[in-house]
This record gives sequence, structure tokens and C-alpha cells, in this order.
Amino acid sequence: ADKNACCVIMASEGYPQKYESGYEIKIADDVKDCVYVAGAKLEDGILKNAGGRVLGVTAVEESLEKAIDAAYKKVEKVTFGNAFCRKDIGQKALQALK
Repeated sequence: ADKNACCVIMASEGYPQKYESGYEIKIADDVKDCVYVAGAKLEDGILKNAGGRVLGVTAVEESLEKAIDAAYKKVEKVTFGNAFCRKDIGQKALQALK
């Protein structure tokens, strides 16, 4: 069956200009399988942000609207010191469907 996906990028605040790195990233166990890490490094066994685009949080659902909602609910379960994400991901696609 057809499904819809939404991926929300969590970035370091200040990206793409100037941003700080080295903050510990905490990911709740129930969303670990949906998080794709990019700008991070392991330091003494601790995952820390090390880039501008730190990770992507993805959800797959029956509708695009549900996928967007689920992705943002998962974003709430991922934290690091200067985390930032756009709040409008998927909105243009939703409008195009109408």
C-alpha cells in the first residue's frame, strides 16, 4: 500500500552561518529507529553534534498530514544543546494536495 513520509532536519542553531557544536545528543529509545544521524560524532561513547545539519527524524504514515504530525512528535523526543528545526516542513506539499 502507498505510504507517505516526512523527514524533519534538526540543525545546530545558527546554521548555515555560525553555530556551536559539542552538545550531547539524546534520542529516546522509542524513536531511535527513525533518526538518521549526519553531523555528529562519538566522543568517549557520547554522541555529540558536530555539524550544521545534525540529524533527520522521519515518520511514515498513511497520509502526508499524519506523517508530518508524527515526525514532529518524534522531534520532541530528540534533544541537544542548540537544536533548531523549521516548523513548516511539508506544508507546501499539503497545500499542493488541496
